[in-house]
Amino acid sequence: MKQQPLVVLDGIPLIGEHPFAYDIQLNNYNRIGTATNLLSNIDMNNIAEIKVLRDLSAVAIYGPNAANGAIVLTSKKAGPVRQVSFNSYLGFAPSPKVTTLNSGYENAFRKQFYDRFTSNGRYSDEDIYPQYLSDSSSNLYNGPSNWVDDYYRNALVHNITADLSGGNEWANFRFSGGNMRNQGVADSTSLNRYNVMFNVNMKPMKWLNVSLMVNANRLQRDRNRSLRDRFAQTNYLPSLAMPLSPNKEVYQQYLAQFGKGYDDNINTLLDGYGKISVNFKNVKISSGISVDYNEGTRDIFYARPLMEGNSYASNYFGYNQRLIFENVISYNKHFGSDHLQIVGGQAIQWDLSKYNYAYAYRGVNDFIKLNLIDNNLNPTSFPANLLFKFLDKTRHNLFSVYGKTSYDFSDKYSVSLLLRGDASSNAQPTSRWFFSPVLSAGWNIKNDLLSASENVSSLSLRLSAGRLGKLNTYDNFGQGPQYTADIGYTGNVTIPGFNGFATLARPYNFGWVGYGIPWAYTDQLNFGIDFGINNNRLQGSLDLYTKTDKKQLLGIPAHAEYGYKTSIEPGMSVNNKGAELLLSYAAFQSGSGGFSWTPSLNISYNANKLLALPGGLNEIIIGNSLLRVGESVDRYWLLTNEGVYNSVTEIPSVNGVPMQYTGTTMQAGDPKWKDQNGDNKINNTDKTLYGHNQPVVVGGLNNDFKYGKWSLNMNLYFNLGRSLMNQQMANTLDFINRDGEQTLESVKEITFWEKKGDRNDYPLYNPWSSVIPYRIDQNLFLENASFVKMRTLSLGYDLTSALGKGKIKSLYVYAMATNLFTITGYKGRDPELVPYTGYDTGYGLPIPRTYTLGLKMNL
Repeated sequence: MKQQPLVVLDGIPLIGEHPFAYDIQLNNYNRIGTATNLLSNIDMNNIAEIKVLRDLSAVAIYGPNAANGAIVLTSKKAGPVRQVSFNSYLGFAPSPKVTTLNSGYENAFRKQFYDRFTSNGRYSDEDIYPQYLSDSSSNLYNGPSNWVDDYYRNALVHNITADLSGGNEWANFRFSGGNMRNQGVADSTSLNRYNVMFNVNMKPMKWLNVSLMVNANRLQRDRNRSLRDRFAQTNYLPSLAMPLSPNKEVYQQYLAQFGKGYDDNINTLLDGYGKISVNFKNVKISSGISVDYNEGTRDIFYARPLMEGNSYASNYFGYNQRLIFENVISYNKHFGSDHLQIVGGQAIQWDLSKYNYAYAYRGVNDFIKLNLIDNNLNPTSFPANLLFKFLDKTRHNLFSVYGKTSYDFSDKYSVSLLLRGDASSNAQPTSRWFFSPVLSAGWNIKNDLLSASENVSSLSLRLSAGRLGKLNTYDNFGQGPQYTADIGYTGNVTIPGFNGFATLARPYNFGWVGYGIPWAYTDQLNFGIDFGINNNRLQGSLDLYTKTDKKQLLGIPAHAEYGYKTSIEPGMSVNNKGAELLLSYAAFQSGSGGFSWTPSLNISYNANKLLALPGGLNEIIIGNSLLRVGESVDRYWLLTNEGVYNSVTEIPSVNGVPMQYTGTTMQAGDPKWKDQNGDNKINNTDKTLYGHNQPVVVGGLNNDFKYGKWSLNMNLYFNLGRSLMNQQMANTLDFINRDGEQTLESVKEITFWEKKGDRNDYPLYNPWSSVIPYRIDQNLFLENASFVKMRTLSLGYDLTSALGKGKIKSLYVYAMATNLFTITGYKGRDPELVPYTGYDTGYGLPIPRTYTLGLKMNL
């Protein structure tokens, strides 16, 4: 699982979904529950500032929670001036333009393989052509492929928010509320969010401050009626022999079956804090409690026609809550032009994640859609032997103490030292505490050496170095060897049993966890330059960093004789080196009301290297990946494709023995894979590391234009150096093996009848070959996925001066377009949609192009 940065809202480190729910899933396609992104829970209209923190001196104040960086959101504050603000927009997202297919196209594509590699267009008696392709007279699959209007649509998105603020210097407040609705361009992808936020600051005495904040959100989400999501949820695969028909009438009948059931997804979120601070001459003491609570419910009923005669119902309720109690004391003292600050703090964090989950099959009919029970708590509407229940919770407590001393010498030199200790309940008892030092220094060269310079407006250097602990995700790691006991029946993915009786067992699927697991941690060194030239007409910053994650846990193959697949061992070390550049230039400044143009550029470069593996290993194979010390960890391990063997005479041989692939003799029509070590055998030793599944360079180019009351903004986003595996194309070409599989990866959505890429760009291999010529682990499907995207284009006009003197203080209207175009050489779908793994399965929903009209008004 990719490690995500911490999201901080007004000083509250938000808690995300805990991955422990994946333990009870047979198919980890989506997490059970609502699977809603954390940032979608936040109304950005309430946010005044967004900062992305990577420098260790900046993130260390948030402790181990921020070991992977932090996104800090600061909301708009209450003010002493009364003000009413109104913000609303209406947007339109047109239906995506797609090219549809039917079985006539599919048959024409497959015919070239039969013509080339079979006699009389048939391979063998065992070869059974799929039924949905074999009847050319059937209109279900050979007729018009006209399903698009029932899957894609023109969608509206609108938002309306209002806020009221006011008060005086002794007491002030801000209240906001809003609603956002997005219909979604694809089938059942709408999102409806309600939000309210209230904050108040009170100063009953000159030395006493009290502040409160409450932020509440409620989200209602429709789930795309995709087959894969449904099958992953039900843990049940019906026959995949007949995919959804592209015929509109048949597809409508399929969708109508969902009307007999429901899939309700609701998230409720509550954030808040209460803080009190006492201010003396040089000392400030503050104490506060922060709360972050998010819960989700998902209730499902699928009628019998969707499940081959077996109805299905499930109910999920889960929540994640975080409570933080923090006390801080600070001392500030000025000695002339020097400044001393000493800060000491203590924080206790309590995390709790819990879920209740149950699912059942074969209800008595399609009218009773709930898992009803009688007075004795026995199920009545679903059979007891087809009812599965799961209850689980996990806790994590973090106790932290820290101290920070900073000294500023005449606004020329600065130095600070942060020392913190953290104790985690997820760490083992012998390694409960972790000590983190962070030292930083700064030199304001402008104030020191260039104070008389007229060209240099600002110039300063920054340097920081330190260490920060990384938390274990699961409490399993803190327990050492363990047993698990579940009540239920055999046949379930997580319930061990023998002859129908629950048993006590080791958690073999999770892996062996022993003793002696230390804290993982990050060592980081940052160097930065901030500058401004010609009255800050040109401004910028350059940051260089090296960051090494040490003693990370990794599951390595071990203990198979005891039933385990892996052993969780510490010792993995990965280094990241990179640079970040920010530039802003006021190219034209014609004064008030004249023309101005300010372009800005941000660009980031990162390169990673594996430094060590557990147990001193030099390399390890995990699944279809190779981790090798000295190489990047995000590389693909692939065979090198050099074409096709058109005849047997082209196949190399040694002493009369032809080339083999893992013991199978290569034949005409097989791929020509490069024999890297010259042993006349193709196997894992011939695989090579290729590309990167993470981008090497990312950034954006922003242009702000102003003329009179008009303003124009253009924002481009680029992502360079990333390679993707086009697995969707590999699956399409590997139709012989895919047609016969009963796996989640072989599910054909209605979008199977959508043209994605050009199949003619790939060689014709014998698809019946036992070497599986269209296998994914070859560079045939590796593509450069660099892209440039027009993220936003907006045009606005300030109408304030046209209103004269009245109640309206300001009025601004604008038009905006998002996701206008993408420039890329990638042959698959939008490369921005592909997850961090780098494998493009073709599943997922498009990012729509959206046109918006809006206004902002202050009273």
